[in-house]
Amino acid sequence: MKMNPVESLQHQAPGATARLQVRELLARAKELEEAGKFEEARLTLGEFWQGLGARPQVGGLEESLRADLLLRVGTLSGWIGSARQIPGAQEIAKDLISESSAIFEKLGQIEKVAEARVDLGVCYWREGALDEARITFDDGLQRLGNLDSEQRLRALLNKAMVEEVSSRTKEALRILSEAEALFEASSNHALKGKFHNEFGTVLKNLGLAGRREDYIDRALMHYTAASVELEQAGQDRVRAQVENNLGFLFAHLQRFEEAHEHLDRATLSAVRNLDDKGLRAQFEDTRARVFIAQGRFDQAEGLARSTVKILREGDEQSLLAEVLTTHATALAKLGRHAEALAMFNEAVSVAGLAGDPETGGIASLTIIEELAPVLSPDELRSYYKSAESALAQTQHPGIQFRLGECARSVLGNEGRAATSGAGSKPIQTAANSSLEEQVLRYEGELIKRALETSDGSVTRAARLLGVTHQGLAFILNGRQKNLLPSRKPAKPRRRSIIRYH
Repeated sequence: MKMNPVESLQHQAPGATARLQVRELLARAKELEEAGKFEEARLTLGEFWQGLGARPQVGGLEESLRADLLLRVGTLSGWIGSARQIPGAQEIAKDLISESSAIFEKLGQIEKVAEARVDLGVCYWREGALDEARITFDDGLQRLGNLDSEQRLRALLNKAMVEEVSSRTKEALRILSEAEALFEASSNHALKGKFHNEFGTVLKNLGLAGRREDYIDRALMHYTAASVELEQAGQDRVRAQVENNLGFLFAHLQRFEEAHEHLDRATLSAVRNLDDKGLRAQFEDTRARVFIAQGRFDQAEGLARSTVKILREGDEQSLLAEVLTTHATALAKLGRHAEALAMFNEAVSVAGLAGDPETGGIASLTIIEELAPVLSPDELRSYYKSAESALAQTQHPGIQFRLGECARSVLGNEGRAATSGAGSKPIQTAANSSLEEQVLRYEGELIKRALETSDGSVTRAARLLGVTHQGLAFILNGRQKNLLPSRKPAKPRRRSIIRYH
């Protein structure tokens, strides 16, 4: 009769030695997994696990080791499913991780329960179930209580990442700022590198949206720190993500040659060193957005089309909704309006079904921005209401600004439709006020948001709104006097180490 892996080890060595060998295998597999070497990690566990979809052989293992094996196989299943875009992989991963969590809880191993909760939250996040991910990370933190643990850092970092992708950038910034001292005190180079990468991304997004050069300078410093820490940790996968983030940043600064250089390095790492389809899809989506910014719409459309094809195979629905939006934008720029609208609508639907309303809301906003001339007032109003509802909790100043601009676009479109053949009679809205009053109200909301984002600085608010300092001051002293208390004296600021073009 064939022996199971545990019996085989026990046959070769005493019980304590066999247990030690199993623990060493699990530790090695975890080390390889964290380095992004998922196939090597799978092979390390080959005696116990035949691969994705197969249940690990846990017979003969004591409960603690059995839970550890289930956790390792579960997290690896999630990563392999993401890298290869295998449908159903996240459900398999969640089942195995949940089973391990239940055993750890029974044994009273609090840190291991928290570790499992963080890994489970990552699976929810990949699927686009962002609220479930957020709740699961919070549960891990709550279970730890005041316990000083590396799992606290993992939970905080992943929670900040979910808040950032949910457009709750200020909340992400708060979490990272409060946790900075904890990460600096850690000796884990991989965790510190991931922290710096995420901090840089949040600062980058806030800096680009609010034209905050000080934030962008800090983002660059965090990205540099991330690269140093990740190189020490041998984290090629996350280092590639840093390069991708730098490519996105330089593209928005219209430094396109540097943007493509960073994206070349990111893609090369994903293809040659990692063979990670999911990661490569993220990088190619960034490249397609850069092509759109350059006006290279044909190249953007072709690249986005292939990226959508890759992501349709797997479970990562939030990411699929994002690349569908990118592809639809490229189609709209090429004048292929019917195809673009169908793809935008699919993006909204995919994000909604996944539990990621924010990504769906951004798709609805982009429909208004790209297709307003070919849509009816009723259609525009419907898309705006959808975006406004989905993005009600957004803290991203750039998205807040886009919401305001789209509101003006919708109102303007309704005004033009209503005045055709209506002479000079004032247009009445549903609120029984004139179009002029509605526009003034939305203008006031836009300026108020810009001033709040800019800490009351008229200069920064004017940049955000795309007007001159003098022009904004004229509006504030004229038709928007009620906003004058919101302005503050400009604060002197050091010179930026980068320049806007």
